[in-house]
Amino acid sequence: MDPRSEVLLRQADLFQGRLMLAGLPADDLLGKLPHAQGWCWHAGDQAALEARFAGRSHFGVQVPQQPFDGAVLFLPKSRDLASYLLNALASQLQGRELFLVGEKRAGIEGAAKQLHAFGKPRKLDSARHCQLWQVTVENAPAAVALESLAQRYELALNDGPLTVVSLPGVFSHGRLDRGTALLLEHLQQLPKGHLLDFGCGAGVLGAAVKRQYPASQLTLLDVDAFAVASSRLTLAANGLEGEVICGDGIDAAPRYLDAILSNPPFHTGVHTDYRASETMLQKSAEHLKKGGELRLVANSFLRYQPLIEATMGNCELRAEGQGFRIYRATRG
Repeated sequence: MDPRSEVLLRQADLFQGRLMLAGLPADDLLGKLPHAQGWCWHAGDQAALEARFAGRSHFGVQVPQQPFDGAVLFLPKSRDLASYLLNALASQLQGRELFLVGEKRAGIEGAAKQLHAFGKPRKLDSARHCQLWQVTVENAPAAVALESLAQRYELALNDGPLTVVSLPGVFSHGRLDRGTALLLEHLQQLPKGHLLDFGCGAGVLGAAVKRQYPASQLTLLDVDAFAVASSRLTLAANGLEGEVICGDGIDAAPRYLDAILSNPPFHTGVHTDYRASETMLQKSAEHLKKGGELRLVANSFLRYQPLIEATMGNCELRAEGQGFRIYRATRG
């Protein structure tokens, strides 16, 4: 059981009505709170919750169209995303209860200050290195449209400016990260055909390669619904077409690809997690045609080269700089 869920269950008498659990972990909490519903934007967690509690967890970037009398937000890593989610929930809870739960090292005390906009918050519990806060919503805000919170910026590429649109919570929100910037400089001589941007985030790589290789078929894949929404906005802003998939890891990707491009993620919340990236490296050959190529950027300290060589039988270091490396491998 997630420690945040354990803290909630210490106050279980408060959570017996129609409750919306936003950003809930994929544990047994829904089983302990039979009248609660979930709202999830992580495809892996959603799949696990749906398998155990069919129909009780709703997936997407908008508040589910499901009646609820109170809500709990499990504090996300991103402060911008937390602000959007608190606004979205509080806008529907005039006179009712909004709870916020999170780990101390994730910044729950600072995040709880945002509750002052709705009423007078109070701390209900502190245990398992977590805190639980509550506010009666006396000043329900007007709901803010998610797209109005998008940040746009332009990249000066060789074939002209590229507009990037990112939403709260998406990796490198509102700016280009150094790893992707390095990979953008090394997209020459990619195979033609079906290209995958794995862990697409705001769709920077996918949009750039579609512009550079317009005849290629493009698929973008991310586990996060906010990233998928961002990628769609980025493609639309540049008049580009591509299939955008929300799925949990490389298993959700198409087969018979000509190339996989990635700045693979290795963080989940405040915890370091390499599993999605390592699984992608281990299974990449299964998704590539013979002669297909894997090209990615990674932090220099990550020992990805042996993993790539074990899977593909080869791995070439194409470039290095600012703490990152570009790797290239082909399926034999």
